[in-house]
Amino acid sequence: MDKLLEKSLLYDFYGELLTEHQRIVYESFVFDDMSLAEVAEEQGITRQGVHDLVKRCDKILMDYENKLHLVEKFTNIKMTISSIKELTDLEQHADMDESLRLSNIKSLSEAILEEL
Repeated sequence: MDKLLEKSLLYDFYGELLTEHQRIVYESFVFDDMSLAEVAEEQGITRQGVHDLVKRCDKILMDYENKLHLVEKFTNIKMTISSIKELTDLEQHADMDESLRLSNIKSLSEAILEEL
């Protein structure tokens, strides 16, 4: 997974668990593409302080994911739904028996329910 996409997903799921200061610094550096110096000047801290805070936030967000697995579940469910959508495309699966297609859709749906 692309690093920025991974950071975005982790932040989307767990960002509210960071302090307001952590969120501001993290968003400025990671998502607003500000330099360490720009964020440091804006927040009144050192460049090293910004660097350390961003690293700490990355670790905090990853620790939440390692415990809760919400991003992993979301990604798995999204891929499964894409598979279901693909199976509903009659033109793409014209050669597949309809009962087999429905059986596959049912199986994928059950996998989603188990994931939840």
